Amino acid sequence: MTTRRLSWELLAALVEEAAQSSRRRQHLNIHWDYADPCQRLLNAIGVDSYIRPHRHALDPKAECLVAVRGLFALVTFDEDGSIREVVRFGTEGHGPAEVLAVGVELSAGTWHTVIALVPGAVLLELKAGPFDPNAAKEPASWAPEEGSPHATLYLEGLRAAIIG
Repeated sequence: MTTRRLSWELLAALVEEAAQSSRRRQHLNIHWDYADPCQRLLNAIGVDSYIRPHRHALDPKAECLVAVRGLFALVTFDEDGSIREVVRFGTEGHGPAEVLAVGVELSAGTWHTVIALVPGAVLLELKAGPFDPNAAKEPASWAPEEGSPHATLYLEGLRAAIIG
């Protein structure tokens, strides 16, 4: 295959898969192989999906996140887990163009998480390859594990800080 059509129907199906997933998110690799020099994937993220804060320090590569559909908040953290910055990014109609970014570029080694702020949100993730699943990301020790009893409360606290 030399082309792949990324349709609105594909995005809708990915959002539906995310809604049915216990993690409330679903990704779709759109690169051809883990050895590709550019790793590309779509990620549908539900508003109740908790992505444990993490960094890409084991295999340090910058990451680019672009909103394809919806509205997101990128939250970056200091080494101790304190919120450093919140950047809202999204597609048209989700905020004033002079305030809302379309996407974010994140340097390697930055502690971060992404939170979907509206239902049906999908982002495009871009990162240099090749992809090494054994060094993909380092979870923050100061943040609760996904699926743990404290994860929901932690996510609610992050949401309050974003909106507050």
